[in-house]
Amino acid sequence: MLEEAGIPTVVVSTARDISAQVKPPRTVFVNAPMGNTFGKPFDRARQRAILLDAMRALERVTVGGTLIDLPYEWDAEFDLDLGGARASQAAAT
Repeated sequence: MLEEAGIPTVVVSTARDISAQVKPPRTVFVNAPMGNTFGKPFDRARQRAILLDAMRALERVTVGGTLIDLPYEWDAEFDLDLGGARASQAAAT
């Protein structure tokens, strides 16, 4: 509805496969764990860079369903912390 009203949109996604299936009007993909779409907390430079890339996609993408892979890499091993479940599990073994 927003696009039909003339308001361009862009999705910043960490789920490339889902974005490729759904095909929003414009998508920029960030290869990062879900919930970290703009990078790590307090990494203001990376967050700003991703935001600016998303804004550029608003200006440049003219074909609906376009998906752009951004060049940012998650530079640390992703460790899922389930609220102490891992520590509790380790203590039980």
